[in-house]
Amino acid sequence: MSEKETKSTEKTEAEKCKEQLFSKPKHAGLILSDEKIKKADKFCEGYKHFLNSAKTEREAVAYAVSAAEEAGFVPFEKGKQYAAGEKFYWVNRGKAIILGVMGSEPITCGVRISAAHIDSPRLDLKQHPLYEDSSLAMLKTHYYGGIKKYQWTAIPLALHGVVVKADGEKVEVKIGEDEGDPVFCVTDLLPHLAQDQMKRTLAEGIKGEELNILVGSRPFKDDKASEAVKLNIMAILNEKYGMVEDDFISAELEAVPAFKAQDVGFDRSMVGSYGQDDRVCAYTALAAILKCDAPKITALTVLTDKEEIGSDGNTGLDSYYLRYFIEDLAAAFGANPRTVISASECLSADVNAAFDPTFPDVIEKRNGSFANFGVVMTKFTGSRGKSGTSDASAEFVGRVRRLFDRNKIIWQTGELGKVDHGGGGTVAMYIAKMNMDVIDVGVPVLSMHAPFEITAKLDTYMAFRAFKCFFEDNEK
Repeated sequence: MSEKETKSTEKTEAEKCKEQLFSKPKHAGLILSDEKIKKADKFCEGYKHFLNSAKTEREAVAYAVSAAEEAGFVPFEKGKQYAAGEKFYWVNRGKAIILGVMGSEPITCGVRISAAHIDSPRLDLKQHPLYEDSSLAMLKTHYYGGIKKYQWTAIPLALHGVVVKADGEKVEVKIGEDEGDPVFCVTDLLPHLAQDQMKRTLAEGIKGEELNILVGSRPFKDDKASEAVKLNIMAILNEKYGMVEDDFISAELEAVPAFKAQDVGFDRSMVGSYGQDDRVCAYTALAAILKCDAPKITALTVLTDKEEIGSDGNTGLDSYYLRYFIEDLAAAFGANPRTVISASECLSADVNAAFDPTFPDVIEKRNGSFANFGVVMTKFTGSRGKSGTSDASAEFVGRVRRLFDRNKIIWQTGELGKVDHGGGGTVAMYIAKMNMDVIDVGVPVLSMHAPFEITAKLDTYMAFRAFKCFFEDNEK
């Protein structure tokens, strides 16, 4: 090689300084080996199965219990002093669950928590939902969580949930998922007749009271009966579930997309499915605790309900159930619960909005998160002046940075949109309210809150590894 060629390949001082001093985010596909990429793809096969099996919070809890028991977890016993490595779980009203592995260090050292939510936007049936109009049977709904209402029309829907009958018997309902099942849908106007509808704003294109689900059109065979189509539907429900119309009053029935989770892209690099906010973090946090065998600090995964509507209610994290659980754990060892809680740390396992090149104006690109650039650390969420957020301390951000770097986790930071462009909340502020260090860590999502959301498989795998190393790490 000539002297001239040698000089051209040498890095300049400026280039060396940039390499040392500048942030260098990279696509995970350029960093990970082919073997690791195959591991990520394999991991996401299990994830897709979870998405198909757990479309509601009740189903997610049932899945978690089954997986936990298979991994050696047993129901939590209040007052028991658990030995290091013992595994336990506790279910809150069938809609939230805490899974734990006892650490080798005293409980006064605190616990490490990954907390994800297992509820997702959907259409809930009203208490008097079934009616007939123009020989069509319909169900009235009240949407749950933040949705674009127009996205829920003219797509196949499945009905999931429970019905508690007058005698107290509880019946589980799942229609629209199995091969051969009927599906349901919210109807929409044809373009030819939608001139007035299309003058509405996008937010009002479909109104809340127009989210009515079509469920039947054949009458009960009695010419003299009124509401014969409604009667026929009730006759079917009575035959299958023993229901009468008043049983809707004590039912929790949720209409969710009937789609299955699928690979997206020619390269199969992404997963498309309903409910990935926040079941992508729920699955990875669950997988991490199931693989956690001998932590130094006691490890907990919390899968919670009601986040999409503000975490209110006794199965949401604005209630005291997590605090009470930690208090019970501490009491068995004679420890002061406040000491345990204040020494604890949490990764609030929730998603962020992935940058979408079709809609670039809502995210400040330097501080956005990107699909395939790893798990996202979100220091604060909230909106307009950081309202409704915990805003993690520099010290705890530094601790998590070091943790991820030591364990070769591919990670990035992100904000939930530009300042003054909206934002959102997570369970982090409810964890912080207990005087615990907490930061949001999760997966970037495209088309968040839509009936079909997109995540990158490499990011999902990195989330699993991030939660696992958090549980297993021995350094502060």
